[in-house]
Amino acid sequence: MAELHTLTAILPCSSLDASAAFYAGLGFRCEATYPGYRLLTDGKGANLHLNSAVEGMLVPGHNPFGLYFYAENIDELAAALGPLLLHPPEHKPWGMYEFALSDPDGTLVRVGWPSKHSLRAEIEL
Repeated sequence: MAELHTLTAILPCSSLDASAAFYAGLGFRCEATYPGYRLLTDGKGANLHLNSAVEGMLVPGHNPFGLYFYAENIDELAAALGPLLLHPPEHKPWGMYEFALSDPDGTLVRVGWPSKHSLRAEIEL
């Protein structure tokens, strides 16, 4: 059997404290802190590294970064993050039940889980 491997995003942030607090709302906790760097984990396999952004790297309203976080408790997370949501949880045609929000630096964060209800199946009927 092949070993599993993971991929961890390194996300530039204007404030490590603000970003760590935001991602705590998605269930992440700080595993280690270094000057200008934080290692976050949700304890279930998702990891995120926060890095202090170089001045001028993050332009308000023009952040090119995005993350997709797979989590089963979509409705629970959406209720907890309520006012931060860009749109409420909804079933997407590509088979995901998801919502979206932006982190303190404008990084698009989509949170989803495979849908039990597929719009694609309805369209094909």
